[in-house]
Amino acid sequence: MDTLIRIVTDRMREFLGQSVIVENVTGAAGSIGVGRAARAAPDGYTLSAGIWSTHVVNGAVYKLAYDVLNDFVPVALLTDNAQIIVGRKSMPANDLRELIGWLKANPDKALAGTAGVGSPQHIFGIFFQKSTDTRFGFAHYRGGAPAMEDLVAERIDLIIADQVTSLPQIRGGTIKGFTVTSETRLAVAPDIPTVDEVGLPTFHTSVWDAIWAPKGTSASIIAKLNAAIVKPLTDAAMRQRLEQR
Repeated sequence: MDTLIRIVTDRMREFLGQSVIVENVTGAAGSIGVGRAARAAPDGYTLSAGIWSTHVVNGAVYKLAYDVLNDFVPVALLTDNAQIIVGRKSMPANDLRELIGWLKANPDKALAGTAGVGSPQHIFGIFFQKSTDTRFGFAHYRGGAPAMEDLVAERIDLIIADQVTSLPQIRGGTIKGFTVTSETRLAVAPDIPTVDEVGLPTFHTSVWDAIWAPKGTSASIIAKLNAAIVKPLTDAAMRQRLEQR
């Protein structure tokens, strides 16, 4: 998110004619920063840049002092990313059907890596279990990168991973890529089949990035901010930077 929002705000400055300051507010899975934005004046000068976890999952996992649905006005969607189901290189399975079969034949023996409790990898892993009637444990890490390191080292068995951490390893042959969780194949990985193609059509997942303003921000301000974000996103060079981040 930090990398993405700095790319976006660099161009926002040009359209707004003023500086845009990025402040990373950590703690409580992002809820401290989101809470500050919820309490800010609705004047368009304080925005919340967040992801699926901060603006959806936190509302189900934590008791928050704000409402993730009703205390914000959406400004713009930035990115929308499907996941890739990946496994260790020595995994006996070579496609998703074989992976599901192996998990069913070895209940509670596999470990799936996550970026922490309540992370996309964790939530989607539970969703995968329910969708496939499989059982496996979770190994929670402090981020997706260390989880991927242990998958490459074959200390864990699988991850429902993001594209940033998984694609370089798939291309390098250090892990297996089974399927992408979107309805269409990825332009950056056209050889990996979709879940629809391999028999799991209900398993569509996405982790998106977006920007919100506090509830009560006027429609005119939202429109101005939206234009400052959306117009740069239509630029070919800008889109290429986002795809490579």
